[in-house]
Amino acid sequence: MAVFKVSRVKTTPFDGQKPGTSGLRKKVKVFVQPHYLQNFVQATFNALSTEKVVGKTLVVSGDGRYYSKEAIQIIIKMSAANGVRRIWVGQNGLLSTPAVSAVIRERVGADGSKASGAFILTASHNPGGPTEDFGIKYNMENGGPAPEGVTNKIYENTTTIKEYLIAEDLPDVDISTPGITSFSGPDGPFDVEVFDSADTYVKLMKTIFDFEAIRKLLTSPKFTFCYDALHGVAGAYASRIFVEELGADENSLLNCVPKEDFGGGHPDPNLTYAKELVARMGLGKSNSQVEPPEFGAAADGDADRNMILGKRFFVTPSDSVAIIAANAVGAVPYFSGGLKGVARSMPTSAALDVVAQHLNLKFFEVPTGWKFFGNLMDAGLCSICGEESFGTGSDHVREKDGIWAVLAWLSILAYKNQDNLSGEKLVTVEDIVREHWAIYGRHYYTRYDYENVDAGAAKELMAHLVKLQSSLLEVNKIVKAAHSDVANVVNADEFEYKDPVDGSVSSHQGIRYLFEDGSRLVFRLSGTGSEGATIRLYIEQYEKDPSKTSRDSQEALAPLVAVALKLSKMEEFTGRSAPTVIT
Repeated sequence: MAVFKVSRVKTTPFDGQKPGTSGLRKKVKVFVQPHYLQNFVQATFNALSTEKVVGKTLVVSGDGRYYSKEAIQIIIKMSAANGVRRIWVGQNGLLSTPAVSAVIRERVGADGSKASGAFILTASHNPGGPTEDFGIKYNMENGGPAPEGVTNKIYENTTTIKEYLIAEDLPDVDISTPGITSFSGPDGPFDVEVFDSADTYVKLMKTIFDFEAIRKLLTSPKFTFCYDALHGVAGAYASRIFVEELGADENSLLNCVPKEDFGGGHPDPNLTYAKELVARMGLGKSNSQVEPPEFGAAADGDADRNMILGKRFFVTPSDSVAIIAANAVGAVPYFSGGLKGVARSMPTSAALDVVAQHLNLKFFEVPTGWKFFGNLMDAGLCSICGEESFGTGSDHVREKDGIWAVLAWLSILAYKNQDNLSGEKLVTVEDIVREHWAIYGRHYYTRYDYENVDAGAAKELMAHLVKLQSSLLEVNKIVKAAHSDVANVVNADEFEYKDPVDGSVSSHQGIRYLFEDGSRLVFRLSGTGSEGATIRLYIEQYEKDPSKTSRDSQEALAPLVAVALKLSKMEEFTGRSAPTVIT
């Protein structure tokens, strides 16, 4: 058994190690600087109480992006030096973000050990590679992201750090093969266990969904299916779940080999970046003669996001969570006893609100950031939740879960087609969405992303929008000048949230303009980029008239788009005449 010593390495603080909504994300070239990652990891250990570190079990894994393997070895050595008892690593360092949450909550080691937290190495949907992004975040014993109280403490520690602890003489651990490697140090034994990345997660999914019902659908000659992992970590789960467990054809999997640089692509499951899937589903610019599959889905780098597509049909994330909630009790065994409540992030469309009203469910509107949903779930107040940025999930874990969302949709399709698999025509994704609109109305919705905008200009634009809110008379003059048939703004504010569980208040969570017909404009600065600022503009219009729910979304929203650009002076402040991405 190898014996290691603990070294105390002198260091000085780095500027800007403030974790955003999903941890610390920077370019790889920033993370590879001597002491940079080490400072952040030590600041995290110092922010946690001793009883959450010493003698405990931690998970260290991620989406497999460039620099992950080196980072895992550094964190193993630092964990040993900080008194951690054992480290669990997914095989090849791969665990999806929702699988990490599942491992913390569900996995029991051979010796009865349970994990008390995790370092997750991911920059989510951001590109990977030597010149691209890397990220790290810490999740707590409930399987969810560290709350603001902890992330603020981590940041404070990064500004004053003078040394970090590391077992420099600890040899690198082979993370390619399952097994336990044991060491001995000043505080006693230290183990590193490498385990199968999919086992715990697959077992959990089988307790939630009726795999036999989904298998009948996926093996029906009438049903065709396509899943695109965008070369992210979802590839480590796709074959196991969709092919081995559910009987889908291996050819239905696209880009399911995880790669450090995501195959040179942008692992963001939307209509812009999931080009191959979009084309295969008949939504590309060129008209293919090949008949598209009935159902398509994509994941992001760390597999917590999802995009759902039908044949030549896009399901907005806001509609997706509403439709899952509306059908969950009948279609998903896990929810057969009813839903505790539902929640959405503030920028997400109000489609879920209408479902909650109809079904008399508790409803919550929270700031962007999955930790807010986690609080509600831990208190037993929320079963299903989602956000417009392609994140959907439930209380089975404390992260959004892309594969869970795909299985939820397949369950709904299986449920709707249970007596129909030998009939003439299957109920399709589009049928389900249109039926939903007929019952609940349609929320026309789009999001404009202006990426890598000068941070100063972005702040000026937001300050301008806040100042404008002091006079609704002035606002409505601008509205009418931009488009005379748009309704008046009746309320404008900066969204503030008081957590019903712990009473904490989150201010400045987005600028809202609310119109008298239920339409909304929302402006937010996003914390998920690694350089510059991203301005997100959300535009929503509610339509209850069933004869008007089939319009083209961009056409229906054009008047509100014109108003939003005029109100914000977008081009004047940013120099951008068009957004980087339209969703």
